[in-house]
Amino acid sequence: MSEDAKLNAYLDRVGFAGSIAPNLSTLQALHLAHPTAIAFENIEPLVGRPVLLDRASIEQKLVAGKRGGYCYEQNLLFMRVLKSLGYTVTGLAARILWNRPEGAVGQRSHMAMAVELGGTTYLADVGFGGLTLTAPLKLKTGIEQETPHETFRITGEEPVYRLEALVGEEWRPLYQFETTEQFEIDYEAPNWFQSTHPSSRFKQRLVVARPGRGRRLALDNNHLTIHTIGGETERRELESVIEIREVLSSQFGIVLGEDAAFDAVMGELLDAEAAAFAQPAIPR
Repeated sequence: MSEDAKLNAYLDRVGFAGSIAPNLSTLQALHLAHPTAIAFENIEPLVGRPVLLDRASIEQKLVAGKRGGYCYEQNLLFMRVLKSLGYTVTGLAARILWNRPEGAVGQRSHMAMAVELGGTTYLADVGFGGLTLTAPLKLKTGIEQETPHETFRITGEEPVYRLEALVGEEWRPLYQFETTEQFEIDYEAPNWFQSTHPSSRFKQRLVVARPGRGRRLALDNNHLTIHTIGGETERRELESVIEIREVLSSQFGIVLGEDAAFDAVMGELLDAEAAAFAQPAIPR
């Protein structure tokens, strides 16, 4: 397939039909279109299949196969598309801070990007899951930046910065990132760890997320959350693998087809959830 055909296939996949001139307007439009079309998900690590980062594998899975992926797959795809359009893009590495104790130091286990445009550097990231950015942010501290979903800010100073989101009335840290350039080979080792090590969350639970118009959807095993931006949050418990599959298709746009490994793993996780729920309370 020619490079033009691959680009057109990607643009069709994310539902983008505007100008592809490498300017801020195009970057903003693509940064919204990508995560709303391609869900964050960890099905491959969960069922024990490898996560491949070469271009052909990612395009086959996320574009042609109408599947999702996690940060390395999502952001490598987005970075390659931006470069093909003429943007200057640098891969970055980040340490996750979300839901971790203050001061805890984690691995550089996340990928983000810096996009240089018109003398301004932007942080781009279409693969953070439940709080994935839906717009690029100026790499500038001391300002609050609105997106189609939440408000974000960047703190710190060169070369180490921190991305924070306004959740309710509280600023919550997402990750700490450095501006040192990372090359594609640099993501191979952390990708292998995240997709194969028993301690990785992606080996333990189903994690799916997708932003929609004015809302965010998340699936943690069989716990579905639909959060309306600035409004109420709906929560549902899915009771069967069939129901999980239906929600993956209808709410997250994930086309699985026959997948006995997924059905077996999800059946085990549902059984474990039911057993934990049925445990009697410990008398006090």
